[in-house]
Amino acid sequence: MQTNGVPSPRPAPRPDVMNQGLAILGSTGSIGVQTLEVAECLGDQVRVVALAANSNVEALASQVRRFRPLAVALRDPAAAGRLRQEVGSLDVAVWEGDEGMERVATHPEAQLVVSAMVGAAGLLPTLSAIRAGKHVALANKETLVAAGAIVTGEAARAGVRLLPVDSEHSALFQCLVGEPVGAVERLILTASGGALRHLSPAQLSKVTVADVLAHPTWNMGDKLTVDCATLMNKGLEILEAQWLFGIALDRISVVIHHQSIVHSLVEFVDGSAKAQLSPPDMRLPIQYALTYPGRAPADWPRLDLAGVGSLTFEEPDFARFPCLELALDAGRRGGTAPAVLSAADEVAVQAFLEGRLAFTEIPRILHQTLTAHTVADSPELAEILEADAWARALAASLIA
Repeated sequence: MQTNGVPSPRPAPRPDVMNQGLAILGSTGSIGVQTLEVAECLGDQVRVVALAANSNVEALASQVRRFRPLAVALRDPAAAGRLRQEVGSLDVAVWEGDEGMERVATHPEAQLVVSAMVGAAGLLPTLSAIRAGKHVALANKETLVAAGAIVTGEAARAGVRLLPVDSEHSALFQCLVGEPVGAVERLILTASGGALRHLSPAQLSKVTVADVLAHPTWNMGDKLTVDCATLMNKGLEILEAQWLFGIALDRISVVIHHQSIVHSLVEFVDGSAKAQLSPPDMRLPIQYALTYPGRAPADWPRLDLAGVGSLTFEEPDFARFPCLELALDAGRRGGTAPAVLSAADEVAVQAFLEGRLAFTEIPRILHQTLTAHTVADSPELAEILEADAWARALAASLIA
């Protein structure tokens, strides 16, 4: 970057993030891979100390060779055995199972843990990280959806930060910096509308997995891409936002924004609004979480508003995409209802991806599971986990 023909000096790394130890839960997924790319670009501001994944031996072995962490874990014990053979010549501890995930989350050399595992599997290791005094960069929606009161309470007691990684929550977080909560009128989450946003109800009933996964603006994991197409993703984000920002559900709304340039807005009591804009690139919110409360230089593509041309906004169609209303209903019911909805969604989406369930049948499975559930108010962690297991079993039986 130059100013008046004179190169601008590159800012020195800030002391509070210099050589910050980083652990990543879900390092082989989309967010995990991009987090490692950001970490590499940040150089000596961060160092990768521990990585965890589910079962992808090849990808994790490659990450070990490139980033040389102190420890890694695979949730699948058999896969962990194969990984030991792959990286046996390197000085890295290889752990396995749920215990291995927890050991990565609580690694003594990590100051920040990126929680990027898919689904409710991220809840327990994220809680372990918080209880161990780690700041958490949260890319796992289900953790706060299922157990928001417990997770935020533990974070407050431990004095650690919950830093949002989702582009929408990161946008809200950035817009709220320096603003008192009492000045906020409402939060407005933007949604791309997913790959099926222009299809009629009749066309929706015939879509294939390939149709759904062809997202027009974002490159994400399969589960998240399906949730974007059903708008369940936006429903889960509303449930997550209430816990991240302490804003009631009825003060959080959604607007469809196809271009994915405005990532979210905050409206204030005086009628003004702040919005965060950038190209649809997850590396930006990831880097902000890794360098907060500062910003680091980056070479990501810049926003070209003239090139974008126009930005459009419209109300979501609840009739065509009932999953959004189901999420709001679960949020209003509270207690174990959001955990049940999230668990049933994981099962239904996986069935769709495997060709065992039609796209338009996903909301039916969620509705029937949620309707059959007797909500436990103010649940303990054990009750949440029990409700999660119950919902998975019921959703699987409804699909079968």
